[in-house]
Amino acid sequence: MNTAQQLKTALLNINHKSYPAYKSVAGNYRFEEYVLGIDHVQGDPFASPSKVHLALEGKVAGFPGHLFDTTPKRIALQDYLTRRLGRELHKVSGKAGGSGKSGLIFLSQCGQEILERSCCEINPENGDLIIRLEIGFPANGRSINSPELIKILFDFLPVCVSRSLLCRRLPMEELLAVEALCEDQQFIRQELKRLSLSAFVANGAVLPRMSGISQLPLKHAVAFECPHSMEVTLTLPHRGSITGMGIPNGITLIVGGGFHGKSTLLNALEMGVYNHIAGDGREYVITDESAFKLRAEDSRYISNTDISLFIRNLPGKKDTVSFSTQDASGSTSQAANVVEGMESGARLFLIDEDTSATNFMIRDQLMQSVIADKEEPITPFISRVQALYEESGISSVIVAGSSGAYFHVADTVIQMKDYIPYDITEKAKTVARDFPALHTEGLTYELPTFQRCPLASGNLRDNDRTKMKVLGKDSIQINRTTVDLRYLEQLSDTEQLSGLAYLLTYGAKHYLRKGRTLTEIVDLLERQMEQKGLASLTDAPYLASNLARPRRQEIFACFNRCRDLVF
Repeated sequence: MNTAQQLKTALLNINHKSYPAYKSVAGNYRFEEYVLGIDHVQGDPFASPSKVHLALEGKVAGFPGHLFDTTPKRIALQDYLTRRLGRELHKVSGKAGGSGKSGLIFLSQCGQEILERSCCEINPENGDLIIRLEIGFPANGRSINSPELIKILFDFLPVCVSRSLLCRRLPMEELLAVEALCEDQQFIRQELKRLSLSAFVANGAVLPRMSGISQLPLKHAVAFECPHSMEVTLTLPHRGSITGMGIPNGITLIVGGGFHGKSTLLNALEMGVYNHIAGDGREYVITDESAFKLRAEDSRYISNTDISLFIRNLPGKKDTVSFSTQDASGSTSQAANVVEGMESGARLFLIDEDTSATNFMIRDQLMQSVIADKEEPITPFISRVQALYEESGISSVIVAGSSGAYFHVADTVIQMKDYIPYDITEKAKTVARDFPALHTEGLTYELPTFQRCPLASGNLRDNDRTKMKVLGKDSIQINRTTVDLRYLEQLSDTEQLSGLAYLLTYGAKHYLRKGRTLTEIVDLLERQMEQKGLASLTDAPYLASNLARPRRQEIFACFNRCRDLVF
């Protein structure tokens, strides 16, 4: 392996040469506390920055094994180190001058959720640490300015590493606090299963966010306070006793006037599938990690999905056992979302009336009287929600502001008033007795078929020249194909969309085989991420530094929305 001094000599020798001469320094170099790998050098100072990595041996990093001896704790520690290093790099990014992206240093920017990312990986067996980042190699015009790169690699980086990645130089109380919070959060997740709960919301939680573009907690927000009848007290390993609202498995209805906090509570439950950092306000808002937000998606792509549980006898005898369309309606898209959510293994559906297709959610008695059931191809969700729980074990939390028909089928009814929840189940059931329930006689419950086998077409076949682009949190672009993901509201970070793009292209190249189901493909991709890490999802000579792991539910949803996959 080359030494750091050899790198410095090589850089000085190419100073003022044409920018492509930077490529000659690609390779690995031994510094005092780590190995620096220059994996890919950008073509010019205005191109995407160069890819580098830092490798620290476990005995040098020095983190005790108990901090990463479980997968959640390892991810939490990686998240902490990423945030710590990011703050240090931010102080020096851009201080080395030059043209274009010269001197800029890029590391993943973490949000409020704790996600597994490819930029920081700890080997669970020996504590070895890998950091992947991007650096704009400095230039004047298109001539190499190597003294400025030497400043970055020999002055800035060693200090940042020393302050961020060496256990002996970090405040142990912070490391132990990260471990304790993670263990408490995982304890609550286990208690959900033991207590047959779909979610837990701690008293004192701050649910409202600062704005539509900021996920920071809203200052001076009303703290959450659960109704006494729904109180659950847990004894956490570190924090000790904690009390909050336990949402039981089954059918839960959230009602109340406009602007009183119904959707705010549902949004907190949506993001409760992830652990949150200390100070977020939702650290102890924990939802079943498989929970899936359902909504209508006009114009979405559907390929051979069995929606017959909800839609049958379409005009023209269109097949709904293997339903396909390039341009779904609100009701067919939401029906497909339910079935695909079931296929992904979701145990909880989260639904907001405001973003649902009305004719999919409910068909009132007056409409039933005017239009006979045999003339209506849609079996509304209200007629299936109980069977989904009783037959398939899938609970539902539904926000309703205008339809009281769900009072008849709900097991729990929560009223939000001034952002405070009240248990009004008994009152709602009493009042509902004076109103006729919707009749659902003759309905049978047949599980949809989940044997769809995707095959690649179009751009996904052209893997040797695949170009990927992430368009915010709205979509990913693979060559000329755009996959619309804007309605997957539980995606919290653009790097998760990058992860989905890599999963889709890698899966299409390596795992799509005739007769292999989508479930088998996702199983293989998840097994690879667990065994080899996120960064393995590429055939490029360098590993990706900007990926965050999406959940199983979003992987299924991405594959299902890709128009270059035919099932």
